[in-house]
Amino acid sequence: MRRTVMALGMIVAASPLLAQARQQAESDPTRKVAGGNVPAGWEIRLDDKDTGRYTTNDTKFVAMGPGYHVTSGPAALYYNPRDAQPNAPYVITATFTQTKAPTHPEAYGVFIGWQNLPESSKQTYVYFLVRGNGQYLINHRAGAEVHKIVNWTPSAAVKQQDDQGKATNEVAIAVGADSVRFLVNGQAVHAISRQEISDVSGDVGLRVNHNLDVHVANFAVRKGSK
Repeated sequence: MRRTVMALGMIVAASPLLAQARQQAESDPTRKVAGGNVPAGWEIRLDDKDTGRYTTNDTKFVAMGPGYHVTSGPAALYYNPRDAQPNAPYVITATFTQTKAPTHPEAYGVFIGWQNLPESSKQTYVYFLVRGNGQYLINHRAGAEVHKIVNWTPSAAVKQQDDQGKATNEVAIAVGADSVRFLVNGQAVHAISRQEISDVSGDVGLRVNHNLDVHVANFAVRKGSK
């Protein structure tokens, strides 16, 4: 996949952030959740770091009411190949309700432009996540590398979890001819020029990190700009 990503910041490498991630993993090990009946047409892709240790049967993704429910297991991408987008403009949106407080802030959101799925070393996609402490993140994955477009950043647009650990946030990516906009609850929190992200075609879908319980409503992928 040819993609031009400019000024995306540092590639994740050995750093205090990784040390913190290791500490979190030790205090909050990934649990296995018995999988249910995956909604028709949908597929699950685990993070590379979890492949081999876990399977897609270790996370639960089911249809529930008019939406979907994820009880993770390992972090994963959830997608339906029929939603793949050949080009812009398009909008992907989903409303996530975190129903239980995680051990520490964990993230959920949407992704776009996933290509070369069978080959981990060549896969590329952009993902946009929020978490219960009122922050959002935008990353670009290129093979084994993760480029920080926007590191964890507080925003008043992101609703924080309450005392019971609940929070509801609508997360959207609007891909236009000139820009890619990232919105939370209808408010744009960041935008990137299409000169920075030149190829936005490919699979789109949901991302839910490990050990979360979230309900997904109003999932939609539609042509046009928001």
